[in-house]
Amino acid sequence: MTTPAATPAASAPRTPADHTHPCARCGVAVALDVGLCERCNPLGLRDSASSQVHGTVFVAVSLAFVGLAVAARFAVSGIGPFEASVVDVRSEDGALVASVQISNDGTSVGSSTCRISDPASGGGGPPAFVTTPQIAPKTSVTFDARLADFTGEPRPLDIECSSP
Repeated sequence: MTTPAATPAASAPRTPADHTHPCARCGVAVALDVGLCERCNPLGLRDSASSQVHGTVFVAVSLAFVGLAVAARFAVSGIGPFEASVVDVRSEDGALVASVQISNDGTSVGSSTCRISDPASGGGGPPAFVTTPQIAPKTSVTFDARLADFTGEPRPLDIECSSP
């Protein structure tokens, strides 16, 4: 004779009161569907709907992004446009070094990122990117840029610089 396998005892079903979270004001445990305890909300007024809370957060985050975008715009306004040219190219230790002259035609101090390319490659060669030093408004600066990807004999190079 075999004895039937014992079935595990079923746990008592959980009631919503078993699931709690802290009161939004004082931290006392309250049911999940309630935001404030009886002491903090003695009249039993309705809580804010979750869509109201999420909508408020969405509006606040959106306004923060807009504020940052406006601040960034004011931070970079007046920088550039930049006019640049390669005034000299020489070979040093197997790499080319370009002397770049760049002018900031804007009303604020700033720097630029310049793309230097070899016109002989027909646009197929890898360009070099260099960051210029800070340039005061309405002034020009000449600096040397070591181009490790460009080797061989000195040759004419093209340059394009962008404003932020």
